[in-house]
Amino acid sequence: MDIGWMAWTPVTAGFFTFIVLMLIGMTVWQIVSPSIARRGFLPLVTTRGDRLFISLLGSAFIHLAWLGLTDLAVWIATMISVCFLVTVMRWG
Repeated sequence: MDIGWMAWTPVTAGFFTFIVLMLIGMTVWQIVSPSIARRGFLPLVTTRGDRLFISLLGSAFIHLAWLGLTDLAVWIATMISVCFLVTVMRWG
């Protein structure tokens, strides 16, 4: 009987492990050095946590668009998403 459980492949486990470690790292960083809201190239004032959320959401949309519009390897979308995350976190 199949109850529809998610298949935990090593890639899936790695993805969720990375997200959890990133959230733990951001929490420790916030405790050690509280962030100051600032305005970058994004049209709103953001903190580090806001920029992380925006970059993760944007990365999800990049992957969805990539899967829907191309037949190329998803690793290319991952590299684009990492560049997007770094850009938003640094200059957003």
